[in-house]
Amino acid sequence: MNLEERDLKYIWHPCSQMHDYENFPPIVIERGEGVYLYDIRGRRYLDIISSWWCNLLGHTNPVISGKIKNQLDKIEHVIFANFTHEPAIELCERLLKYIPEGLTKFHFSDNGSASVECALKMSFQYQQQIGQKEKTKFLCFSDGYHGETLGALSVGTLDLYAKLYQPILIDSNQVRAPDCYRCPFKKKRTSCSCECFVFAQEIFKKHGKKTCAMIVEPLLQGSAGMRMYPPLYLEKLRRLCDEYEVLLIADEIATGFGRTGKMFAFDHTDVSPDIMCLSKGLTGGFMPMSLTVTTDKIYRAFYGEYERHIAFMHSHTYAGNPLGCAAACGVLDVLENENILEFAGERSSYLTKKLEDVLLSHKNVGEIRHLGLIHAIELVADKETKKALNSSKRVGYQIYKKALHLGLILRPLGDVLYFNPPLIITEDEIDEAVSKCFAAIEMVLGK
Repeated sequence: MNLEERDLKYIWHPCSQMHDYENFPPIVIERGEGVYLYDIRGRRYLDIISSWWCNLLGHTNPVISGKIKNQLDKIEHVIFANFTHEPAIELCERLLKYIPEGLTKFHFSDNGSASVECALKMSFQYQQQIGQKEKTKFLCFSDGYHGETLGALSVGTLDLYAKLYQPILIDSNQVRAPDCYRCPFKKKRTSCSCECFVFAQEIFKKHGKKTCAMIVEPLLQGSAGMRMYPPLYLEKLRRLCDEYEVLLIADEIATGFGRTGKMFAFDHTDVSPDIMCLSKGLTGGFMPMSLTVTTDKIYRAFYGEYERHIAFMHSHTYAGNPLGCAAACGVLDVLENENILEFAGERSSYLTKKLEDVLLSHKNVGEIRHLGLIHAIELVADKETKKALNSSKRVGYQIYKKALHLGLILRPLGDVLYFNPPLIITEDEIDEAVSKCFAAIEMVLGK
């Protein structure tokens, strides 16, 4: 058997209908370098989605891999209860310079969903321990996504992931999320006053007194179709959460570490969350690791004599893994020493213009929206009415397959194509990606 056949004999791939693999088998990747991946037959693919958004600084970045190699010769893992190590301490000290004001305490986990679970449990226990016993519910955005564990699915309302599991999920309440492309108030995201915030006010009025926390994807709802909304919304939400004594959880797993043009999405505002979840770009895609970062005020509610039983009894075997911490320190080395955010900002402007010049005139491209280097191309049946394409046709998936044959990894979210490249992408690589994306669209939808 070849490698593809051996894979299909044993492996159940994530977020996939394995029946599709009968006609479109898995591509066996042998190595990577920069923005490119190479399969076992020598074919090259431009990884415009950063391998599910985590490959922040290019594949096999030598600075990050060097950090991990050095750490391997010291200690690969150590229990993180009553033990610690220098890479974890260094990472927290360095991150403290960048995270939003007021966040001071770092809790380690091993993946993004685990970070969200940690934030949910932390916020619930906090409210209980400060005497707000009635605060037992969570608020979240409609069409939100925060991971695949049961707690994360409970505050992630996309039917594709959560609907089947509703009978065993926590009962949460939803705020109608901003949808600037199809704004119910006919406003523009660049000039509105977030009139849609009235939906949040209505839900808080109804459920705020019983809510312990609200979790949001700041500025960008990824799995909902790369929906983007203004920073003003978060500033209004911060004030509303304070009014109702609701903790605000920022899920920055996808938006952190320069993806939005600033270090974190909340840096586009003048406010801070109470809890922030970090993963993906944290280690540049080299190691699985996540952080749940919170305030000293929340931390102090768990601090006391053992007999009071108020400790946060939440743990992961690989919490604080030294290799992951070393990788994360390597990411910070690159960001700090190579002016990556400035470089990415220049490439962002170039990518925006290139996409608009090449794609925007196509009959099925309804909108091209962007936030930092993140760009989304919404495909529609009718540009005037913004009518969606027939989902049963799986147009985005068909374009994805054509793009792969052209050497571009362009995994869609429904019929929304997106670019979320490593921050080190060059103008020539952008030109290649846009050209291949346009060719794949024309192959499926015509001119």
